[in-house]
Amino acid sequence: MTTQTAYTVSQVATYLKDLLENDPSLSDLWVRGEVSNHVRAGSGHHYFTLRDAEGAMRCVQFRPARGAEFLQDGAEVLAHGRVSIYTVRGDLQFYVDMVKPEGVGALQQAFEALRRQLDSEGLFSVARKRELPPFPKRIGVVTSPTGAVIQDITNVLQRRYPLVELILAATAVQGDAAAPGIVEAIGALNLDPGIDVIIVARGGGSLEDLWAFNEEIVARAIFGSEIPVVSGVGHETDVTITDLVADVRAPTPSAAAEIVVPDRRELAAAVAGFANRLSDRASRQTTDHRMRLEQAVDRLAFLAPETRHPGQRVDELLRAAGQALGQSLAIHRERLRSLELQLSALDPSAILSRGYAVVRGENGSIISSVTDLAPGDSFELALMDGEVSAEAIEVRPRRGDGPPTR
Repeated sequence: MTTQTAYTVSQVATYLKDLLENDPSLSDLWVRGEVSNHVRAGSGHHYFTLRDAEGAMRCVQFRPARGAEFLQDGAEVLAHGRVSIYTVRGDLQFYVDMVKPEGVGALQQAFEALRRQLDSEGLFSVARKRELPPFPKRIGVVTSPTGAVIQDITNVLQRRYPLVELILAATAVQGDAAAPGIVEAIGALNLDPGIDVIIVARGGGSLEDLWAFNEEIVARAIFGSEIPVVSGVGHETDVTITDLVADVRAPTPSAAAEIVVPDRRELAAAVAGFANRLSDRASRQTTDHRMRLEQAVDRLAFLAPETRHPGQRVDELLRAAGQALGQSLAIHRERLRSLELQLSALDPSAILSRGYAVVRGENGSIISSVTDLAPGDSFELALMDGEVSAEAIEVRPRRGDGPPTR
């Protein structure tokens, strides 16, 4: 029985690595394929997959990376490098040192074809794009109800402009159901009264992940929206049909939220600035009007010298009026005193105090003539301090008034 040698995993991986790297045809290799799942790490290295209709290959390009700008999901490129084994995981990898553009992949071709078609129909026309309302009250958001996107948008709106109301039209944003769901959400928000602006948003991803936002039905739904639409799909480097047809394109979902609302701190600063300018303007105008008034008074005084001392003239008029009023009061006092004397003279008690008496008949009527009495008639005499009952004994008219009666 022959004993076989057993090798460790690392030994086999190292052997394959050396075998591949010592093959001249695999050490200086050009590979054509479509880029997908591209990721740029914080270190600056690029990780992606090159694929065609029948296979795929893991790739890595370390920085500095020539042609890395052509690494976009969906782009078809020519990549130069060497094939080797990443012994830590045993992965076969293509180590790329240079990338050149080589046409476009199938998804990219579909994107370009739809872009040209919709552009020819005017869906991307700048002339039809609408301005966003400066102070929206209600904002509709078309995105997934889960994940970081809706939370990021909510946080930005609350921080910048908490007066606004957010209306979520929840939908899938990836997969076969995403495009119809986005169309339905946009339609629902258009039926909701009072929506001022719509945000269509999704986080970053590959060309395949974002493909729902490159569908024709989504583009036409945005174009037909009665409400202005802001596209906040993917990262800044991602460009979708939704970005092109929307009224405003934002580089990220958070940036879309910042675009649709003002910043309350900026508004407060602006109001304070307006108030200061208004106060300064009012002060300047008051100063200008005061100077003009003083100039007008000086000109008037020059043209009409008697107006130079208006206060003195007013005092003189007041003194004259006071004198006239005093004279008028004196005259009226004299007239009142004369009337009092006349009334006093007519006062019956004053007459009686001088020795006169009032004669009244039995019925109380005043007797003013001797002809009203006959001997034996009773009458009363009203004196100053009382009355006296009396009887007529003899009636003697004055001479010429008739014979006396006895």
